[in-house]
Amino acid sequence: MTQPVLGILTLYLNEAGYLEERSIYQKMTAAGHKLGLSIFVFTPKDVNYTQNKIHAHFYNVETKSWSRKWTAFPNMIYDRCRIQRTYRFEQLLKFRSKYGHLTFLNRPLRNKWTIHRVLSKDSRFRGYLPATKYIDDISDVSDMVRKYSLVYLKPINGTGGRGILRIERRKDGQLHIQGRDHERRIIKPQQISAAGLNDYLVPWQLKSNRYIAQQGIQIKLESGRVHDYRMLVQKNGEGHWEVTGCAGRIGAAGSITSNLHGGGHAATMTALLKEWLRDEARVSQVKEEAEKFGVAVASYLENNYGRLCELALDLAIDRKGGIWLLEVNPKPAREVFSQAGEKEVYRKAIIRPLEYALWLHNQKKRKKSKDKSAAVSDVRSEYDYDWNSD
Repeated sequence: MTQPVLGILTLYLNEAGYLEERSIYQKMTAAGHKLGLSIFVFTPKDVNYTQNKIHAHFYNVETKSWSRKWTAFPNMIYDRCRIQRTYRFEQLLKFRSKYGHLTFLNRPLRNKWTIHRVLSKDSRFRGYLPATKYIDDISDVSDMVRKYSLVYLKPINGTGGRGILRIERRKDGQLHIQGRDHERRIIKPQQISAAGLNDYLVPWQLKSNRYIAQQGIQIKLESGRVHDYRMLVQKNGEGHWEVTGCAGRIGAAGSITSNLHGGGHAATMTALLKEWLRDEARVSQVKEEAEKFGVAVASYLENNYGRLCELALDLAIDRKGGIWLLEVNPKPAREVFSQAGEKEVYRKAIIRPLEYALWLHNQKKRKKSKDKSAAVSDVRSEYDYDWNSD
């Protein structure tokens, strides 16, 4: 029997054809081989729209080598494409438009601002959301800074900590500003007056670059480094949402974000929470609440945007154990679990999308079989009716 085929859709990062997560795709291909699932990797640039063929990347588990060959479209598509400010992202939009009728494991989510507004509509989530405002004018930032002593400015489509500013209002009224530029480089901290904020922000072009201002949560450890938690919520092999794992992330010295790509490092959630809350009973309560929250958010967003197979929730936890949702990432990396030493969680994080793909494929096969049986049954009923009426 022919194995079902999963195509992993991604984007090249440069003109040389560099694939960001190639090592992950190798692991997925090897895992798929054991599960009875064939896997290849492709980008919109590799598609022949006239012949409906793909010049795909195939990984050979035995020889541990990659090769290219033309192939038919897969049974299912696992979309791993992250936003780029290049023509390659335009190619992706064209692909999604033409082939949107195919079976995708996950549909695109919207930007940070839209997701915040959607979650705000449900009373279950409002208490977990920091106050957030879309920036139409620099005066919107001043309003937020007057209201909250700590404010983060984030591009609504930003990833990896790029282009984020942290503004803290000190007791003397001065503003302490630090952050990362759009190339992820750490910006030297500065101290300015409240009156000088507008002039400082002009070069950032907050409106044209589409920014939000978000209430900041105090999450600095005694070391002065910020920390947060990355929770991975995935569909399992029965089509149900589950929390695969949650790990802590500790930012690099001088960084306002905890992103691993920005020089941060990982720790287990339990160890980091014990250090932060200093109350083991509260740690267990927070973990349980966070997991219920994560599953509820994933299910709710799927109901709003269509089929999803995984999401990462970036969570801040305050000194009292209050949980705050910083943002939702629909194309999560998995390295945080490996770096935290959670090998079994890392393995599950790689294998669960494949188990879900097989479950989805079998569900579609059963539905097709039922539809076919129902059609035959309808023909027989019509035949019986016509026969008896004569």
